[in-house]
Amino acid sequence: MSLDGKAANRLMVALDFKTAGDARTLIQRLEGIPCYMKVGMQLYYAAGPEFVRELKDKGYSVFLDLKMHDIPNTVKGGADSITRLGVDMFNVHAAGGVKMMQAAHEGAAAAVQEVSGLRLPQIIAVTQLTSTDQTTLNHEIGIAGSVEQAVLNYAALAKQAGLHGVVASPLEVQAIKAACGAGFVTVTPGIRPAGSEAGDQSRVLTPGQAMEQGTDYIVVGRPITAAADPREAALQIIEEMNSHA
Repeated sequence: MSLDGKAANRLMVALDFKTAGDARTLIQRLEGIPCYMKVGMQLYYAAGPEFVRELKDKGYSVFLDLKMHDIPNTVKGGADSITRLGVDMFNVHAAGGVKMMQAAHEGAAAAVQEVSGLRLPQIIAVTQLTSTDQTTLNHEIGIAGSVEQAVLNYAALAKQAGLHGVVASPLEVQAIKAACGAGFVTVTPGIRPAGSEAGDQSRVLTPGQAMEQGTDYIVVGRPITAAADPREAALQIIEEMNSHA
């Protein structure tokens, strides 16, 4: 199959590993596939910023998934530091509010202004985790209404704050695009190829279904990282994405 199309660049592989060595093993098996690499809390806390720089040196686009959620000044400083790593995308929690999200943008912009050659990353906001179901939303988090309503409210706040898009389940993509515009970026976890287990995800679609919904990026972890042949698993997902793009 050809990897020249845009689909491969819209696949984000979640490097959810305990060590940089484990992540490198997977990356070697995926060599030549121009996918995004998503570095989350587990790997970042273990391997630190140097591993992010290593990925950038290898030519990968990097989504640093740390879900910042703190007072605006703290998030501003965190965004400044993250941007200086050269990441292509990072995220904050929309639950932090408009001022916090604006502070993230300000911190990133300040870094770009101070460091020659830096580009402003795409900054996106987490709406509701794909593990959140209706009961969790209403009775544990304490937000009334449907999951989709909560997601759309947070998406509107992220747009108001000047962010580039949101993280949401693929089930909410069309509603987000309708409310916030086609250019408002959606990054969708909760992707499970047909026949794979949902695990701890509650709101899921297949790669092809997610593409049909119009999402910009899909995030895939265990269906690739835990596969007997991760490279073949990734290629099959890209092929499905291409056929539904």
